[in-house]
Amino acid sequence: MSEFDNPFADPEAQNLFRDPSIQQAARSQATRQVLNDFNPFADQLPNYGSQLQTNARGSATMAPTSPQPAVLEPLDQSLLKPSWEEEDLRRKKVELDRRDEELRMREEQLQRSVGYEARRNNFPPFPTRCPIQPCFYQDFTVDIPGEFQKITKMVYYLWIGYVFVLLLNFVGSLAYFISSSQHGMSNHSGTTFGLSILYCVLFIPCSFVCWYRPLYKAFRDDSSFNFFVFFFIFFFQFCVTILQCLGISGWGTVGLITSIEMFSAGHGGTVAAGLIMIAVGALFGASAVGDAIALIRVHRIFRSSGASFAKAQEEFARGVMSNSTVQQTAGNVAASAARTTVQQTWSSN
Repeated sequence: MSEFDNPFADPEAQNLFRDPSIQQAARSQATRQVLNDFNPFADQLPNYGSQLQTNARGSATMAPTSPQPAVLEPLDQSLLKPSWEEEDLRRKKVELDRRDEELRMREEQLQRSVGYEARRNNFPPFPTRCPIQPCFYQDFTVDIPGEFQKITKMVYYLWIGYVFVLLLNFVGSLAYFISSSQHGMSNHSGTTFGLSILYCVLFIPCSFVCWYRPLYKAFRDDSSFNFFVFFFIFFFQFCVTILQCLGISGWGTVGLITSIEMFSAGHGGTVAAGLIMIAVGALFGASAVGDAIALIRVHRIFRSSGASFAKAQEEFARGVMSNSTVQQTAGNVAASAARTTVQQTWSSN
C-alpha cells in the first residue's frame, strides 16, 4: 500500500501550497495586482489598505480594513465672538441706517405735501385777505429731526408765553398809569406805559427772529453758527426777563416793586392795579425759569452733537463768501481801489 492510499495519513502533509516558496510567490503576485490597479488621479480611491491573509490551505486572500472617520477638533468659541470694535461699528451702522430712513421718510412726506421747491411761507398765519403775508416757513415734522422736535416745540411755546406776558404787561402798565393819575401819585407810570407799548412792538418780532428762529435753523440744518447765535442772544433774553420780573418803575414793565408801591397807597383802585401788576411779575418770573431750563437743555444737546466754535466760524465764512450782496460789494470796492491806483499812477506821470 502506498502512502497515498493510507487513510490515516495527514492530508496537509501532501499539500503543495504549504511550501514556503509557493506562499511567498502568491503574496508577491497579490501585491503586484494591487499596485497595478492603483490610480492616483481617480476621484475616489479604492480601499487597498487591506491585509493579506493566508487561509488554511495557504492561499492569499485580501482582508478589507474598515476606514476611520476624520475627526475635527472643535473651534475656540472665543474666536466666534465679535470684538468691541465690531460691536461699535455695528451700532454706528444701525444708527446711520435709522437716520437715512428717517431722512428718506421726511423727504417723501415733503414731496407728497407741498414739494420742496414749492414750499410757501406759513408763519405768522395771517388770513389770506390780509395785506401782510406770512414771512417764514415752519413745520416741525418736516424740518426738525424727531429727537429734537420736543425741545424745539418747548422753545416755541416759551416764545408764545413771552408774547402773552408782554401783552399782559401792556394791560398792567395801563392800569398802573390810570390808578396813579386818579389818585395823584407822582411816579413814572406814564413812562412805563409808553415803554410797554414799545416793548410789544419791538420785542415780539425781535424775539422770534433773534433767538427762536436761530434755534429752529440750528436743529433743521445742524448749524453750529445758529447754535452760538441762539446762546448769545437767549442769555441776554434770560437776564432781561429777570429785570422785567422786578418791575422797576419807569423801565417799561410792572412787577414786584411797582405792585408794592400800589399796595402801599391803600386805595381800592390801586390795590386792584397792584394785583394785576404782581400777576404780571410772577409770569415774567415763570418765563425766566423756563428760559433757564431751555438754555440748559439746548446746551446739553449742543455738546453731544459734535458742534464747535471752529465749525461756527467755518459756516459764517462760507455763508458770507457765498452771499451775492457781499460778493458784489467786495467786487465794487476792489474795482474802485484799482481805478484809484491807476488814476494816481497816470497823474504822477
